[in-house]
Amino acid sequence: MTVYDLVALGRVGVDLYPLQHGVTLDEVRTFEKFLGGSAANVTVAAARHGRRAALVSATADDAFGRFVHRELLQLGVDDAYVQTIAGGPPTPVTFCEVFPPDHFPIWFYRYPTAPDLLITAESIPMQAIREAGVHWSTVTGLSQEPSRAAHIAAWEERGRAPLTVLDLDYRPVFWTDVHEARRQVREAVHHVTVAVGNAEECEVATGETDPELAARALLASGVELAVVKQGPRGVLAMTADERVTVSAFPVDVVNGLGAGDAFGGALVHGLLEGWDLERILHFANVAGALVAGRLECSTAMPTTAEVQALLSDVEVADGAM
Repeated sequence: MTVYDLVALGRVGVDLYPLQHGVTLDEVRTFEKFLGGSAANVTVAAARHGRRAALVSATADDAFGRFVHRELLQLGVDDAYVQTIAGGPPTPVTFCEVFPPDHFPIWFYRYPTAPDLLITAESIPMQAIREAGVHWSTVTGLSQEPSRAAHIAAWEERGRAPLTVLDLDYRPVFWTDVHEARRQVREAVHHVTVAVGNAEECEVATGETDPELAARALLASGVELAVVKQGPRGVLAMTADERVTVSAFPVDVVNGLGAGDAFGGALVHGLLEGWDLERILHFANVAGALVAGRLECSTAMPTTAEVQALLSDVEVADGAM
C-alpha cells in the first residue's frame, strides 16, 4: 500500500471565478472553472513541492465531479479516496467577486449539504491516514454529520501522532450557530498536534483575540505547534519553547482566496523536510503571496523553485538559513 507524505480530509468542489474584476457578481460576464476546496488545494500545493499527496473526500456522479477527479490527477494528487456518491447532492460550486487588494466576497453553493460532508468513518482509508507523514483536516468537516464522526475516527486512528494538523478554516456560512462551532473546534484541537488559522479562526478556537494569547491557548490544549496567520502583519508561530514571527511578503494582490491553502501546502513541505520554524514560515509566506498574486487557487500553487527564487531576495534561499 502507498505511504503518503500527506493525506488530507475535507472539502472539494469547483471554483467558478470571474474574469471581470472590480464588478459585482451580477455584472460579471464570463467565468473560468478551476478545482477548488480548501483540503483539495492544500494537497495540490504540497504536490507542487514534490510531496506524495492524497485527498479523502467525495463528489457527486456528475460532470463537475468528473472534472474534480480529472483535475486532481492532472495536478499530481491521488484521487483514489475521493468517493463518488450517486443520488445525493451535486458536486458543489463556489463563486467569488474580485476587488483587489483586500475584498473578495465568496459564495458557496453546497446547500443543504455537499458530498464531502457525507463521508463516513467506515468509508475513509484508516491505514493511509495512520501511516501518512502528515494528516490534514479542516474545521469545515466538523460542521455536519456524518463527516464530523469521520474526522473524529481519523484522529483516533492517528492517536495524536506528530504532524496531525487542523486547519481552523472557520466559515460562518457552514454553521448554524457560532457557539456550536466553538464547541466543536475546541474539542477538535485536543486531537491534533498542529493548529493553523488566521486571527478570527484562532479566536473561535480559543476565545482569545490577541494572536499571542491565542497561540498560547492552543499550546495549552496540547497542540505542539500553533500558527496564527495575520495577513499583511505576517505570521506568528509558537511551540513550547520557541516563538517566531515573520513579516508578510509584499505582493500585488489579484485574489487573496487561495493564499492560505498555498501556505498550508508549503507548511506541510517544510515540516516534512525538518526545517527550522523561521525557514518554514518564510517559505510558506512566499508561497501564499505567489498565489495571492494570481486569480485561481489550485492551478496557481507554486513549485518549490518558484518559491526559492523569491526567497533569495530576502536571503532565506535553500541552504542560507
